[in-house]
Amino acid sequence: MASRLELQSKLEELLGSRNVYYQPPESFKMEYPAIRYSKSNIRSRFANNAAYSLLRCYELVVIDKKPDNGVINELLQLPYCSFNRHYKSDNLNHDVLTLYY
Repeated sequence: MASRLELQSKLEELLGSRNVYYQPPESFKMEYPAIRYSKSNIRSRFANNAAYSLLRCYELVVIDKKPDNGVINELLQLPYCSFNRHYKSDNLNHDVLTLYY
């Protein structure tokens, strides 16, 4: 199981910048394009009455002024990554993905 900091590095590499934010506070001013992500679930697998595998689920939000950011296709190449929805807010495009990492 990879750590969250490894995920942070991978997302920064794919985005090509350090504009990757883990659960930023509401008052924090982000620079765009950006990826905002947070933990949304932990999938556990059990055997012999004990958890033997924990897979963390993250919600990724790619935020950009452009409607089509190429990093979305790169993220979708990661194992266990899927596209959830797109919406526009405050003149910014938001693409929401789910990633088990």
